[in-house]
Amino acid sequence: MTVHPAQERSWECLHPDDRLALKQAAAHLAQEFSGVYGTETIERFLDSSFDQFAGRATVTKFLPLLAERFARQRLHALARVEGLHDDGKPVVLFLCTHNAGRSQMALGFFQALAGDNAVAWSGGSEPGLEVNPVAVQAMAERGIDIAHEFPKPWTDETVRAADVVITMGCGDACPIFPGKRYESWELDDPHGQNLDAIRPIRDDVERRVRSLLASLNL
Repeated sequence: MTVHPAQERSWECLHPDDRLALKQAAAHLAQEFSGVYGTETIERFLDSSFDQFAGRATVTKFLPLLAERFARQRLHALARVEGLHDDGKPVVLFLCTHNAGRSQMALGFFQALAGDNAVAWSGGSEPGLEVNPVAVQAMAERGIDIAHEFPKPWTDETVRAADVVITMGCGDACPIFPGKRYESWELDDPHGQNLDAIRPIRDDVERRVRSLLASLNL
């Protein structure tokens, strides 16, 4: 994997094992997207995905894994935008400010209820450092695990690939692309709230997700 000077500075904090993990991530993605994207595109997306997290991470241990997961999502989105992949499944993007509470709960419900019949992503205009642990607890009460998720920014390709964009409180910071179906969900922000306060928000999110699935005939 080619390492540019700017990336060398970003990677200084990484253990040699993590630098090796980034090279392995590039190999994984190259194999997964073989025949779709070349090495240069894959490395560019992996590098920029790594930089998205390196600049704000307080713990660097999982940066290579996060970068690989985020780059994979972005490459799948790009393939849809460029017409290189079309499985006919609707794509929904959930957006809020920090991608730590509302959008993560919506993503969790959507994936649990839609299964393999649709694709869903989430993002934030100002991504937080971690998914709200109380939101994780609230979703666990419903048998849905969102603890493995992580806050991430929205990107141009994920918005362009989406058939439906659901916004939740990000206001003018939410991206607007002509021709997209947009819905604005007015929901209280779970940030700083206890479990009793988050439960009604969670239940409201579920009702809205179920309505969205019905509108998509899923």
